Amino acid sequence: MEGANDGARILLLHPVGIDLTSWDAVAQRLSSEFRLLRVDLRGHGASAPVHPAMELADYAVDVYDLVTELDFAPTGVVGLSFGGMVAQAFALAYPASVGRLVLAGCPCTLPDAGRIALSARGRAAIEQGMASQVTETLERWFTPGFIAGNGADAIRDRLLETDPQAWNSAWQAISHIDTAPRLSEIRLLTLCIAGALDAASPPAALNEIARRIPNARLLVLPDAPHMMQVECPHLFAAAIKRFFCGEAIGGAVA
Repeated sequence: MEGANDGARILLLHPVGIDLTSWDAVAQRLSSEFRLLRVDLRGHGASAPVHPAMELADYAVDVYDLVTELDFAPTGVVGLSFGGMVAQAFALAYPASVGRLVLAGCPCTLPDAGRIALSARGRAAIEQGMASQVTETLERWFTPGFIAGNGADAIRDRLLETDPQAWNSAWQAISHIDTAPRLSEIRLLTLCIAGALDAASPPAALNEIARRIPNARLLVLPDAPHMMQVECPHLFAAAIKRFFCGEAIGGAVA
């Protein structure tokens, strides 16, 4: 845990294949006002190894066990990409443990072709090694200029260190996501954040989530890609701060 001891609690859940350090720039901008808990999801960073056939609900159980052990619930939850999918599962399974909810750069369901493609992405790391996944992943996550300026180098290095089994486990769980039918059960104040340049989870995907959650609003960050917390931390952190300080933010959904 880090940040202001008397600040509102915020739990940060990271994307696939990286770890809690991907929140560094955002945490620096929030720690003076909020009490933060960054976690390594199972198979990532310093966490425990994955076990076979994990689903999003299994990652959510890990999160629940941790916040309970640390007496960090109820807490605001911010999840991005894979972390946003785990956050959906967490909020559905343990609503009493969540205050406000932020879902960023993630879907709530997938077409059949998407499920097949994402499952294959996970298996490719087992068959070909993580190096085979890095270039395409960075191109999907960041803008060309950010990559050319070496802004994504730390993420590149972290991906290369990722356990292929953990990468595969997470992508198999992602390929099964289908929280859409249950999102209406979430009664929390929710902010859905999309990057205007996000090719992986475009604004339409976040609009769909916001449309299904009764108390949700949609915010589209201009010029932001999928890894908005890394490439545009100032925009992302400002949105989080405003939301958890109770300011009106985001717009109506279509």
